[in-house]
Amino acid sequence: MAGSGSEPSPPEGLLAELYDELRALAALHMKGERAGHVLEPTALVHEAFLRMQGRGVMGVTSRTHFMALASKTMRRVLVDHARARDADKRGGGATHVTVGAESAITEDRAESVLAVEAALEKLAIEDRRAERIVEMKFYAGMTEAEIADVLHLSERSVRKQWAFARAWLGRELQAEGAG
Repeated sequence: MAGSGSEPSPPEGLLAELYDELRALAALHMKGERAGHVLEPTALVHEAFLRMQGRGVMGVTSRTHFMALASKTMRRVLVDHARARDADKRGGGATHVTVGAESAITEDRAESVLAVEAALEKLAIEDRRAERIVEMKFYAGMTEAEIADVLHLSERSVRKQWAFARAWLGRELQAEGAG
């Protein structure tokens, strides 16, 4: 952000200031999407920003918090697109999904996105903090230190919650694939 001792930048200022980082984050989210996807990273950035403004969540004061919110919103945009695309095609076939710090969702991306989203929704019911850690680490590529800062936790707590969330999601996704 502009000056550490100054007022937080207005939302448009944040967009301009962090645009390159937001595009890189969008490209990370788009990695593995099918060829010819309706959204390109630039469009994903703009769609996410418009949604963030529309929901009135622009009162963030730190760059890390803003990026976490942007990542979550980008994920929601892609999930909404996947749901719309697959509205007629829901059903059969297990999808292999790997959850890890450097992994990307593989195989049929739309089905994988929806499977992970369903599992994350269940995880949020079980443990909201673990779900937020997954969002920040897996989707935003944030470090444990950055996550700890946003959530006001110790890095050790973040590591423990991440380990729990990975195991929980692995079991959930495996059960869905078998079901």
